[in-house]
Amino acid sequence: MKSIVVLGAGPAGAAVALGLKRLGHDVSVVSEWRRFAALEGVSQRVLEALRGVGLTQALAVAGEPSRRHSRWNSEAQNRNVEFLLDRPRFDQGLRDDLHAAGIAVIEARVLGVRQEAGRSLIELEGAPSLVADFHVEARGRQAPQHDRSHGRAARGPETLSLLNRWQGPPGKSASAVESQPDGWMWMARQADGRCYWQWTLDVSATPLPEKAVLLDFCRERRWESVLARAFFDNDQEQDLELHARSSTAILTPVCGGENWLRVGDAAMAVDPLSGNGIFQSLSSALQAPTVINTLLVHPERRELALRFHQQRVEHLFWRFARLGRDFYLEERRWAQEPFWQVRRQWPDGEPVHAEACFDDLRVEQAPVLRDGFVDLAQVVISPDQPLGIWHLNGVELAPLVSRLHSEPADQVLAHLSPEQQRYLRSWLLSQGYRP
Repeated sequence: MKSIVVLGAGPAGAAVALGLKRLGHDVSVVSEWRRFAALEGVSQRVLEALRGVGLTQALAVAGEPSRRHSRWNSEAQNRNVEFLLDRPRFDQGLRDDLHAAGIAVIEARVLGVRQEAGRSLIELEGAPSLVADFHVEARGRQAPQHDRSHGRAARGPETLSLLNRWQGPPGKSASAVESQPDGWMWMARQADGRCYWQWTLDVSATPLPEKAVLLDFCRERRWESVLARAFFDNDQEQDLELHARSSTAILTPVCGGENWLRVGDAAMAVDPLSGNGIFQSLSSALQAPTVINTLLVHPERRELALRFHQQRVEHLFWRFARLGRDFYLEERRWAQEPFWQVRRQWPDGEPVHAEACFDDLRVEQAPVLRDGFVDLAQVVISPDQPLGIWHLNGVELAPLVSRLHSEPADQVLAHLSPEQQRYLRSWLLSQGYRP
């Protein structure tokens, strides 16, 4: 049994720790509490992702869905809902899930990590140092980039989010989002009167005043918005606070090594407009327990396991980045404004989903997750799935696609159950297959 230390108890770190525990590894988590009481709006798919990885106590923090009002491209809409997560309570739920699984959580700040004799030496503030066979970097965007020899991280347009929090009168919970010429604003209020307003902007295009007057600057900017005045419906702002954080999209050039792996926002983080931050963080962490298990149990597969992890992190990053670009493209009023102009073009002009063509499908050998390890298998490569598809509804796809180029579908699919046949035929039609 190898000892593993996960640095960070956010959604990604907690999901990886639980996965490693299920695989039989000795795992502990080191984390410090976040220093600002934030609120996050999440979708139903985030709740399903939390349930899927076993974070049930964190999931319980989500209350009833609240209506989200949006004003985008001159259109006012009230169709969508989101769940508001009180981040301190959510973080406590993550820790409760870890404790329930028998995973030790060490409350401390990580001062540094270095390698000694093939092991990780983790120096902590106010606590004894830890020595581990393997460590997982899951401290989010703030995780240091240790090795500059691998090259510089890929970065999107430099983006800053200014978050204001204050106490207002009790009322109905709700959230809203609004585009502005120089950025976009997200606002939320909880039933107990806690209010949140976040302005996401490009500091190169919007000069900010000195820190001493930044809070007043944000207040003035907030009340210039007709939507904000209507949303908060009062000017009571008790205990007003300000927190600044980077929202720049960033992709780490190397996300793993012999005895370490980066997951979640520490591996890749995308502009929050392109989707939900928690969902993105979990998406890049789901494969990590199997990758780590392979590195520890089958070191001869090290290159294969690390390639699998890196490719999938990069694939997620560029897909989420293009989703964000498409959101910015929907707002056409400010297309020529500096903030919007650059984000409507980054990262490229490639579509999020490539056009399907059955003749473009090909069968190749690629890394997959099999029985708790990374292994090689025949997969189907498509323009939309360049990393390959191994199974569909429990059916290995590559042998079927190989035969379908020369045999009729009725013959190739005859051995499958009616349900599997329906599923496979639907997928084939989506790929442009014509009998």
